[in-house]
Amino acid sequence: MWRSGVALAAVMGIAPLAGAASGPALDYTLNCEGCHRADGTGTPGSVPALQGSVARFLAAPGGREYLARVPGVAQAPLDDAALAAVVNWMLDRFDEPHVPATFTPYGPEEIGRLRAHPLTDVEGTRRRLLDAIERAP
Repeated sequence: MWRSGVALAAVMGIAPLAGAASGPALDYTLNCEGCHRADGTGTPGSVPALQGSVARFLAAPGGREYLARVPGVAQAPLDDAALAAVVNWMLDRFDEPHVPATFTPYGPEEIGRLRAHPLTDVEGTRRRLLDAIERAP
């Protein structure tokens, strides 16, 4: 009985900490950080950085859709509401200065609609969007 009491006390002591480590930050850690890294710098040569660049896509036609349709987002094992929260969190966390003043956060319905059609030409689409961003005034 004593051991189960100690175990229960240990769990009770940890429970408040577990609640603090939830939501979009934890979902990013569990589903995105392995490739995009904790600081959003990506994996040079294979996984694009989010830091200082992810919100720039919002300024290009089709960029908003792109962010929800890239395979890592579209195929994430999260429900639409949790995924919308992660994408909004990433924009704020990694590239807040480039989030347009008129930005409307992603919602679960939009994420669900867009992720149902994952991109097949990710690199080509990314290249076209980056070209559009470069040409923009």
